[in-house]
Amino acid sequence: MENNKNMHSWLDDFKLSHPLVIAGPCSAETEEQVLAIAHELKDSDVSVFRAGIWKPRTRPGGFEGVGEAGLKWLQRAKAETGLLMAVEVANVNHVKLALEHDIDVLWIGARTAVNPFAIQEIADALKGTDKIVLLKNPVNPDLSLWLGGLERLYNAGIKKLGVIHRGFSSYEKTKYRNNPEWQIAIDLQNRFPDLPIICDPSHIAGKRDMIQEVSQQALDLNFDGLIIETHIDPDNAWSDAAQQVTPSVLKQIFIDLRVRKETDEADDFTVRMNKLRTQIDDLDAKLLEVLGKRMKVAEKIGALKKEKNVAILQSSRWHEILGKMVLEGEEKGLSEEFVLKLFKAIHQESISHQEKLMR
Repeated sequence: MENNKNMHSWLDDFKLSHPLVIAGPCSAETEEQVLAIAHELKDSDVSVFRAGIWKPRTRPGGFEGVGEAGLKWLQRAKAETGLLMAVEVANVNHVKLALEHDIDVLWIGARTAVNPFAIQEIADALKGTDKIVLLKNPVNPDLSLWLGGLERLYNAGIKKLGVIHRGFSSYEKTKYRNNPEWQIAIDLQNRFPDLPIICDPSHIAGKRDMIQEVSQQALDLNFDGLIIETHIDPDNAWSDAAQQVTPSVLKQIFIDLRVRKETDEADDFTVRMNKLRTQIDDLDAKLLEVLGKRMKVAEKIGALKKEKNVAILQSSRWHEILGKMVLEGEEKGLSEEFVLKLFKAIHQESISHQEKLMR
């Protein structure tokens, strides 16, 4: 699979003056609810109405969607508002029913994206379709797995492809429901710069008061669009109540968001940007030099431990360093989350160097 300009064609065909917006409730609950939300979104920046028809839940017993009946509600919403319709599909039967009801956009969820067998079956069922097919990132932070699913869809002859970045699961608790891990999405963008990439701030944030912030971050990174959950009565939604906003709040978000230019051709901008980038390059080189020196010291520590038959991991010393670095990082304007990730990576590399010496 190689990047080509045609990857972006289906999005260009919308002829939008703003990023693509897909919006609607987490779940279709009743026909009245679907129609009410669709009509609220009709005259806004929303081009595609989304609603969960089948809802795979983490544990059984919760609301798992209204099923096929909801597809008829979406057909009526499309007829009345002119909005395109989007649903999640998790198996071949979902695909069959969605195509029978002329759904315009089909997305494959994060839980399905981790299973190459499931992706292949869905790809086979969609072979040669002219529908828009969007693949969410898998729940675990694995770019290869995300790319593998994309390649299976591409090899099935699906021309209108895109991806949705919805963040990644993490055992450690953070302020996000799913950690954005922006670098993974950036790496995918770098490989396929013409492949449309859409951000799902609802699932990254998990809280409605963070939707604006995450949406702006995505636009600052040149994402092509947003998929946001909206409900006429979010607090009483049947699923994911905490991360849904009302249509009126959603419209205000559209007003407040700033769409950045990809670049600026002005000479002054170019000169100043080049100077700043040169500084970044210089500092990055110095960082690598310092890290290399640190690993040399770690190797000497490993040699001493080997000589004295001392275990590599010294937990009390490690926790002491970590606490100290978090405090010093805060003084330098660095977030605790960043400092923890950085020093855990450095610590793991130090252990690897010492393990080689021990062997």
